[in-house]
Amino acid sequence: MMKLATFAALVGCATAFAPTQTGKAVTALNAFENELGVQPPLGFFDPLGLLDDADQERFDRLRYVEIKHGRICQLAFLGQIVTRNGIHLSGDIDYAGDSFDSFPNGLAALFGPDAIPQAGFAQIVAFIGALELGVMKDIDGTGNEFVGDFRNGAIDFGWDTFDEETKLSKRAIELNNGRAAMMGILGLMVHEQLGGSIPIVGEM
Repeated sequence: MMKLATFAALVGCATAFAPTQTGKAVTALNAFENELGVQPPLGFFDPLGLLDDADQERFDRLRYVEIKHGRICQLAFLGQIVTRNGIHLSGDIDYAGDSFDSFPNGLAALFGPDAIPQAGFAQIVAFIGALELGVMKDIDGTGNEFVGDFRNGAIDFGWDTFDEETKLSKRAIELNNGRAAMMGILGLMVHEQLGGSIPIVGEM
């Protein structure tokens, strides 16, 4: 099952490089060529034509999803590196006395014969759902400045002290890191199925 899912993911990535019609792409290019994230070496890159005839609302929705997925994948990639280097939570994961480090890393911790207990998996899903519905969202009227700004008037970390050029630079860095992390975590999922060892990450 996991091999099938990995294969499907690879096919999805491969289609991202398929040629598309150029007529509509020119329209999208003219509309969004100055948006954040349009930068060398690819410039405006929309091989699937998701922005063909799109308005600003459509673009903002796709950018919102891209940023959120990028953030999740950055956490996932970091989690892979940390746990595969032997760093786990202390204590037990259940009342049976099973320690956190007694379970495998990566997808094997969630699926397969040695996976964490189902109750633990349900708690993870519930926690993610709570974050999605109550925390990690853009709340209108709280002073957020851009798509993906989840401060919601509660968290700042000095953001308002930066000038506009610095803010744009940091947003571009986050966007690029998120894109790299999406490819990185997919690569780790593939290598986990293939086996072997990867520098820094360790044994798969």
